[in-house]
Amino acid sequence: MTVAFTFPGQGSQAVGMGKDLADNFAEARAVFEEVDDALGEKLSDVIFNGPEDKLTLTANAQPALMAVSMAVIRVLQARGLDLKSKVAYVAGHSLGEYSALCAAGTFSLADTARLLRIRGNAMQAAVPVGVGAMAAIIGLEHADVIAVCEEASTLGACQIANDNGGGQIVISGEKAPVEKAAELATGKGAKRAILLPVSAPFHSALMAPAADAMREALAGVAKTNPVVPVIANVKAAPVTDADEIARLLVEQVTGQVRWRETVEWFAANNVTTLYEIGAGKVLTGLARRIDKSVNGIAVNNAADIDTALAALLA
Repeated sequence: MTVAFTFPGQGSQAVGMGKDLADNFAEARAVFEEVDDALGEKLSDVIFNGPEDKLTLTANAQPALMAVSMAVIRVLQARGLDLKSKVAYVAGHSLGEYSALCAAGTFSLADTARLLRIRGNAMQAAVPVGVGAMAAIIGLEHADVIAVCEEASTLGACQIANDNGGGQIVISGEKAPVEKAAELATGKGAKRAILLPVSAPFHSALMAPAADAMREALAGVAKTNPVVPVIANVKAAPVTDADEIARLLVEQVTGQVRWRETVEWFAANNVTTLYEIGAGKVLTGLARRIDKSVNGIAVNNAADIDTALAALLA
């Protein structure tokens, strides 16, 4: 059994996530306390108790999801899991790439929390509300989605943001061209084209100011090579050099999250099991739809941790 750990992205957050971990494990409580200290506020209170609209804010959701993922990691490690010997690769969806890198030791927990707060604020501030949009295109081939984005780009910026696999591709950019591309996609045979309730056009060229902010933030933070290779979002291939990782994280802000290709890479390189570490089961569902030879397992709570450890330490 070759194992990879994957880490969820924005959209997987839910009020109360991680509370089971904090209630049951001192190591998990310590993670939430360290993130609170790093940010200078009780983000843990928002994570456990809401309100939902406050947790959903990009600047809160990003460090919050990372905190839950790292709470799981620290509990696994405290119970005998050695990442380097038991896990072949790590990968994360968008902000989840930071969780993966924290787990693999590239960034400290406190620095990761601060980086994600900067990232969330910068992404939110990059484009005025109402200027950008995102849409999910369901049931259309990748090449066809590229074609409709190119056609709609006569009206402004429009590109693929997330290739999630399983027939789901998310596009991003200025409002008019994204709406036009969604209309064109339906005409090309997409099952559905749904405008998403998001606050900014993530992973598009419009995020360039946020990329500049992350370049500066990443330049000023301590980083080491990960203990296991990370599959970078923008390459869908393994990276082990800390400086290259930082460069690709900057590129990721305006670039495509190549998640379908990431899972396909795992399948082609003998990874049989993907443990989704943290909140929700989004990536587990996507893995199942992308390649049935890869077994996805979500690790969210105390019971999941026991089951995972039984398999990982066998």
